[in-house]
Amino acid sequence: MAKPSSSVCNLDCEYCFYLEKQNLYPDKKRDWKMSIETLETYIKQQSEAQFNGEVTFSWQGGEPTLMGLEYFKKAVEFQEEYAKGLIVHNAFQTNGIQINDEWCAFFKENNFLVGVSVDGPAHLHDKYRVNRAGKPTHARVHQAIELLKSHGVEFNTLTVVNAENAKYPEAVYRYLVETGSTHLQFIPLVEQLANEVTKDGLTLIHPDLDMSYRVTDWSVPAKGYGEFLNRIFDLWLERDIGRVHVNMIESTLSAWCGEPTGLCVLSPSCGHNFALESNGDLYNCDHYVYPEYKLGNLNEKTILEMNNSTKAIKFGRDKYEKLTQQCKACIYRPTCNGGCPKHRFSTSRRGETRHNYLCEGYFTFFKHTAQKMKVMSDLVRQGRSPAELPLIEAQRKAQLKSTGVGRNDPCPCNSGKKYKKCCA
Repeated sequence: MAKPSSSVCNLDCEYCFYLEKQNLYPDKKRDWKMSIETLETYIKQQSEAQFNGEVTFSWQGGEPTLMGLEYFKKAVEFQEEYAKGLIVHNAFQTNGIQINDEWCAFFKENNFLVGVSVDGPAHLHDKYRVNRAGKPTHARVHQAIELLKSHGVEFNTLTVVNAENAKYPEAVYRYLVETGSTHLQFIPLVEQLANEVTKDGLTLIHPDLDMSYRVTDWSVPAKGYGEFLNRIFDLWLERDIGRVHVNMIESTLSAWCGEPTGLCVLSPSCGHNFALESNGDLYNCDHYVYPEYKLGNLNEKTILEMNNSTKAIKFGRDKYEKLTQQCKACIYRPTCNGGCPKHRFSTSRRGETRHNYLCEGYFTFFKHTAQKMKVMSDLVRQGRSPAELPLIEAQRKAQLKSTGVGRNDPCPCNSGKKYKKCCA
């Protein structure tokens, strides 16, 4: 994901992990924009690094609209020049503040997929997502969504699950669906706050730094994240299965089907979902923009070279090679794969370090959804739609009710559980 505006943003979200990255580039506080020359090099190299007939450009920040519309018109020109013969995809993540009719017309004309960052209804969104003056931003974001819809721009929503909105999953879900979003991304907010500033001027640290820390107040509690997902799943199943797409639900189902999840945190390995800084520096991941995880600069090495480097490959392998014994023995390891390495700073039940902070939350969600995931994955293998699940459930309950099975009787599905603990 390319960050042409670096960490520069027109908001001052209390929980933002990226704003302080400006301390890594003190010389760029005034000259923070990715140059046209670096932009051209990026698009050329990204195109040349593809081997499957498609290329995706993911634009993030900071806030990418601060680069101006003409900048992205130039990016499209470079794509037309260097990505000939490839199917080009553009994904653009924005806080929505600067979105207007002109931006929407550009997105529509060039088939951009626009992700809008919104944390739910106003009272939840405005808890942390404020502007530089500390004023709420929800009204502007909601207006941006309405503009995108009026222009027919394909969009999805990205919601940061934090300590506050995690308490109100139904309110968050209903708001997002009622705005017209049919693709919902939920990203858990977890950060370690160091008790002292690092030599690079950072306070939000990665797990490999041997420093004293505390989990930030705005991080989502581990079990709270799982309970949030459970209630989202139940509401989705009741109202919107087959119509609304939720990243964590679909990725979990993909894992049950033996397919790639499409969500890096659930993948067996990682390390190739790079973050590109505005000066051309390339990092393993946007959650690992730290000096020790820099792979190089695309003005000196190509993206393809850095992708195939020993350093990038080792980072990816470390994800599965450094699992704790608790992870390796877990029945949900094939689905979870230990979660994001950035969150591996807790201690396991066996006293092992580098265990995932969100482990309890993941386990809570996978256990809650397991039975229904099995049914949906079986439907997929039969060439049928998972959206048939509610009908199947209704038919099963009606059949069981007609047989007179008691709540404490063995379940007729032969699971070995009591009826009340199983199909009831």
